[in-house]
Amino acid sequence: MQANSPWALLLLIPWAVAVWWMIRGTLRLQGTRKKIAITLRAFILLLVIAIAAGVQPYLRIEQRNVIFVADRSASVNADAALGEWIAKASAAKDEADQSGIVSIGLDAAIDKVLSPDQLPSAERYTFRSGVNENFTDLSQALRLASGMLHEAGGGKIVLLSDGAENAGSMLRQAELLGHAGIEVDVVPLAAPQRVDASLEAMDVPQTLRQGEKFTFEFTINSTSSGTAKLRLYEDNRELSTSEIVLEPGENRFALQSAALEPGFHRFRAELYAEGDEREQNNTAYAFSRVSGPPAVLIVEGVPGSSGNVEAALKASLIRYETIPPERLSVQLASYAAYDSIILNNVSATRIAAKPMEWLGKAVSDYGIGLVMVGGDNSFGLGGYFQTPIEKALPVYMDLKGKRQLPSLGLILVIDRSGSMVGGKLELAKEAAMRTIELMRPEDSVGVVAFDSTPWWIVEPTKLTDREEVLDKIQSIQADGGTEIFPALDTAYNKLLEMDAQRKHIILLTDGQSASNPGYAALTQGMVDNKMTMSTVAVGDGADQVMLEQLAKQAKGRFYFTNDESTLPAIFSRETVLMSRTYIVEQNAPPLVGQAGSWSSMWQNGVPNLQAYIATTAKETAEVALLSPQGDPILARWAYGSGRTVAWTSDLTGKWSRDWVQWGALPNVLAEWIKWTFPQFESTPYSATAALDGREAMLRLRTEGSDTAAKLSAVVTDEAGESTPLSPLPAAPGEYAASLPISKPGVYLMQVNEQSAAAGGAEAPNTGSTTTGFVIPYSPEYRLTGENGAEALQQLADATGGRLLSLDAPQEAYRFNPVESRQPYDWTRELLLLILLLWLVDILLRRLSLPWQRIGRMLLARLGLVGGRLQRNEPAAAPSGAMSRLQQRKSRTAGFYGERADTTDVAPTPTSPASGQVKGASGALNGIQGASANTSQTASRPSRAQAPKPDGRGQAGKQQREMLDSQANASGNSSQPSAPPSNPETKQADGQVTVNRLLAAKKRGKR
Repeated sequence: MQANSPWALLLLIPWAVAVWWMIRGTLRLQGTRKKIAITLRAFILLLVIAIAAGVQPYLRIEQRNVIFVADRSASVNADAALGEWIAKASAAKDEADQSGIVSIGLDAAIDKVLSPDQLPSAERYTFRSGVNENFTDLSQALRLASGMLHEAGGGKIVLLSDGAENAGSMLRQAELLGHAGIEVDVVPLAAPQRVDASLEAMDVPQTLRQGEKFTFEFTINSTSSGTAKLRLYEDNRELSTSEIVLEPGENRFALQSAALEPGFHRFRAELYAEGDEREQNNTAYAFSRVSGPPAVLIVEGVPGSSGNVEAALKASLIRYETIPPERLSVQLASYAAYDSIILNNVSATRIAAKPMEWLGKAVSDYGIGLVMVGGDNSFGLGGYFQTPIEKALPVYMDLKGKRQLPSLGLILVIDRSGSMVGGKLELAKEAAMRTIELMRPEDSVGVVAFDSTPWWIVEPTKLTDREEVLDKIQSIQADGGTEIFPALDTAYNKLLEMDAQRKHIILLTDGQSASNPGYAALTQGMVDNKMTMSTVAVGDGADQVMLEQLAKQAKGRFYFTNDESTLPAIFSRETVLMSRTYIVEQNAPPLVGQAGSWSSMWQNGVPNLQAYIATTAKETAEVALLSPQGDPILARWAYGSGRTVAWTSDLTGKWSRDWVQWGALPNVLAEWIKWTFPQFESTPYSATAALDGREAMLRLRTEGSDTAAKLSAVVTDEAGESTPLSPLPAAPGEYAASLPISKPGVYLMQVNEQSAAAGGAEAPNTGSTTTGFVIPYSPEYRLTGENGAEALQQLADATGGRLLSLDAPQEAYRFNPVESRQPYDWTRELLLLILLLWLVDILLRRLSLPWQRIGRMLLARLGLVGGRLQRNEPAAAPSGAMSRLQQRKSRTAGFYGERADTTDVAPTPTSPASGQVKGASGALNGIQGASANTSQTASRPSRAQAPKPDGRGQAGKQQREMLDSQANASGNSSQPSAPPSNPETKQADGQVTVNRLLAAKKRGKR
């Protein structure tokens, strides 16, 4: 017996109190009836407590429990054969035996719970669960199966596998199974025969020098002979295609190459063989870092405007490449080929979302430098507010309360038609919210969305409650057609009522208006009332001609983009452009601030500066040069693993004429750029990775044996997802970390080193290095895997199991059954018993029945009372109540003149009827006995014994005479004790006597 909720047994205390209260307080019931009622109530409450406590009895069961573990990994790939074997084995079990099925790949899944139910199909079982077939972790399945058997009380595990595990350890799990007494029978499976060629490895030196020749080494395994193609890629650019001939077994090939470009390079090799049945093992990866002169990437917003920068780099023998912003790579690894990146007057509207994100990551995670050069398309005027590049730079794009700006009244007119559904509308809302964040509390804003009609999302209002405005913008939903003019007309009329020094409208749409009533009068009204309007066309479906004409007529700007991710930058740029005070014009030299190592540059003075873009220096930035108004001109700081510099003026001579003519500019500019180069340690780290199913085990090694430094690392996959790590010392000169990885490829890793300062405090980063590691495809697809038959035999020996054959599945259930105790849930039965007892309790309390007479009748039915009478055993003496009833009947009979002397007067000893009279046990039997005695032995009664006249007249007299004559006749009989000769006469006399008694009882009641 067990109790699942033993705390509920505490209810026995109030149960005992309730029983005591029922015994003391139940006054309506008495005697046996009370005892039975209280017993029923107490027993019902006791059953309720047992249900609440989860009390369950144990049942002893003898049965065979078998869990079939099916290896469904790619190396086996035989679900049909496994299902057929399991079905045949289950068909041989007895009806009480139980079977369960567990599927295994990387993780274990229960395909069928342990139960005596037969399989749906007697020929072949069809697996229902899905598993990750790229790995095999048999220990997971053994652990799950042992748990199922433990709940069932024991049994066996039958493992169907090739034994080629590549995650976990089944032999380590075998030790636990042996201690638990669970045997494992194994069914070895042979790997299927298939035509397959696998590219096992590609070896490339991880470090090379520029111009160095090196060799690609390939290891290829094949199950058959044939021809194949081997293609080699560097950074997704095809290097070569080679025709090769494969033979069964291991094949080795080598290709010569040279390191031409410095930087971090990824290599990928792909194999295409004739008749190859698996493609998962046809790709290999490698990487190498080519050292050489530093390289700088120049991104220029205006073609040909980077001449001064290029000349400075060329004079310092620094390699460079100049590209427009549209050519920025969407691959993060491409930025690792450069030591620094220069954004020369580039608008954020021309940089897509991914390159914008990668530029920030390249600085923070991989130590690549970043320099932003000013101009009318840079900093705040370029729309960099709240972008990853703003986070990396040492200055804020907005002006944080530094000067009084003209108040702005802005209305955003946003297309919410059905064509804007999805990413377009979401990015438009993001752009609108970024615009709101750029504005000041004294500015006014309104947002109208339109489809076929305009809808005011935000009525023109002051930005006193910025969060409320942002929430309303977030609620815009796409639906309906496109009608531009009513929305513009509504915005224009509202803008007339706004009190602001500068008024502006931004129109965004991706479609064409259903009607074109003419916008000339509307745009002329804007110009007359000193309003401006800019338009944004999204996608090729927009009416670009009309939108460009509207912007031109309203003295605004026109933007066209096919990349919705640039919408926030466009809106930010438009908002900033409405306040021309961002461009500060002056003709004075900058002031020297926290120059640090750059102080020597200003020994001979600083040239004059004609203009710059106003920004706000960040709190921890070093401002080397600042304007008389306190705005940063030249600022620098460290961001993550990298360094960044901000020059808020230009380098074309438009705003920096004296600087461009300054002879020291090339050296000064080269120093700024070189300050941002990655700061590598003299002993960089190398990384290796080993794949173990769910994660990769990373090992970082140094050239020395010092592991006192604290390391932090950031790993980035090919999709740009970053994962921070904290490697821990594992051995002298070696660190270890684990990383959840499932996809093969080349991973970049930035390793940062920190030295522990005195007192346990952490010092800043003392250096960083960029390295990488390769995650190959799963070993499940390798052709050089170890033979698992030996490991399966060791598993069976360690647990006391058997080696079963594929030809004899019926052997799975041929072992001694297991005797186990299993708890039995009898809640249903207890509830039915409670209901039955409750009904009996109600019956006992509500119905007043002759329970003693019913009991005697039941005993008579059972033969307990009737049997004694049939055997002529002496009957019990009448009870006191029965005697009193007999006396009352006798007195009643005497009152009505009946001859009842046979009841009051004892018969003579010689009368055989005396025994009969004494043995009577009921009123009726006593009366009949008295009548018979009178008719047999009694003479005429004396006068003293005769009943008194009852006043009934002649009828009573005749009745008495009839009785006297009967008495005389019986007195003259020769046999006084014999029964009457006429039975019918005796029966009639008895019936008359009974009738008189019944009539007397009725009169007495009246």
